[in-house]
Amino acid sequence: MNLNQSFLKHCEVNKFEINQNQLNIIDNLKDYYNDSFNQSLLSKIFKKNTSKLGFYLVGDVGVGKTMILNFFFDELNKKKLRLHFNEFMIKFHNFIFENKNKDNGIELFVKDLGKKTQLIYFDEFQVTNIVDAMILGKLFKKIFDEKIKVIFSSNIKINDLYKDGLQRDQFIPFIKILEKNSFEKELLIEDDYRLDNNKSLDRFLSPINQSTNFVLNKFLRKITKNKNKSIKILEIKGRKIEIKNFFDGIMKIDFDELCNRNLGSEDYISIANSCDFLFIEGLPDFNEDNSNQQQRFITLIDILYEKKIPLMITSRVNLESINSSKSLVGPFKRTVSRLYELTSINYN
Repeated sequence: MNLNQSFLKHCEVNKFEINQNQLNIIDNLKDYYNDSFNQSLLSKIFKKNTSKLGFYLVGDVGVGKTMILNFFFDELNKKKLRLHFNEFMIKFHNFIFENKNKDNGIELFVKDLGKKTQLIYFDEFQVTNIVDAMILGKLFKKIFDEKIKVIFSSNIKINDLYKDGLQRDQFIPFIKILEKNSFEKELLIEDDYRLDNNKSLDRFLSPINQSTNFVLNKFLRKITKNKNKSIKILEIKGRKIEIKNFFDGIMKIDFDELCNRNLGSEDYISIANSCDFLFIEGLPDFNEDNSNQQQRFITLIDILYEKKIPLMITSRVNLESINSSKSLVGPFKRTVSRLYELTSINYN
C-alpha cells in the first residue's frame, strides 16, 4: 500500500490542509498494516506472538482522526465493517439474547463476526454503559484471539477509558487487553478543523424567540414543499416512539421528546435510520441538574454524525456559550464540534 502518496492525493482532491503530524499517523498506519495484514509466511511464524491487531488513534476534537481513519478504511481491500460502538454492542446483546440458552454466547458471536469481517472500525470510541464495561474484557479477548483487526478513534487515552465509572475495577481487564493488542498513537494538533471549516452556523439558531422560530419554520416549509405531513411510529423491541411531525424523511422533534425521557442508543439509531434531516427545537443550556439529558444528547449527536444527518436547532444559548455538567465536559467538546459541522450551511 502506498498510503503516503494516496493520502496526499486524497488531501489535494478534498482541499484538506496537509499537516506533518497527520502524515506521521499515516506512517504509523502503514506500519500497522504491514504488521497485521501483510506478513509473509515466515514472519507469521516468527512474529505470531508480537503482531498487534488493534490501532487506537487518540486526539482532541476536530484534529482529523476520523478523516485519517476513514481514508485508511476506504483504502483497505479487505472484508471490513464500520459501526458506531453503540450499534455494535446492540448487535452483540441481541445475539446473546437470541442464544441465551447457550453457554458460549460470546464465542459464538465472535465466530460469526469473523466470518463476516477481517477488520472493524469504531469511530469516537468511548464506554459509558456499566453493562458494556463489565463484558468488554471477555468480548475483545475473543475478538483478538479470532485475529479480527480493530481500529479505533477516540478523544480518550486507553488508560483513561471509563474513568470514574461505576465498578471500574471490572473494566481494567479490557484496558489491559486493549493495551497489549493495540498500537496507541496520539494525533496532536492545536486547531479544530471542524470549527475552522464551518464558521457559519446558519442552522443553529439562538436564542429561542419569535424571530428564530420564524427562521426555522420558514426553512422547514422550504424543504418539505410537496411532502405530506404524517405521524411516524417507530417500534423498537416493543417500545413505540411517535414522531408527530414527519415529512417523508424529514423530522421535527422537541428536545424534551428526544432527551428528557428514557431513550437510548437503540432508539436514536432507529430515528436516524428513518431520517434524512432533523429539526430539534428547544435545546437547553446544560448543568448538573440536567446531566442525564445531556448524556442522551451526546449519544444522539454521535449517532446522527455517524449517519450523516444534517440538523437545524433552536437553542436557548448560542453554541459558543453553551455549558456542560462537570462530568461530561470532555465528551461534550466533541458534541459541540460536531454541531458546528452538522448545522453548517456547508453540510448537506
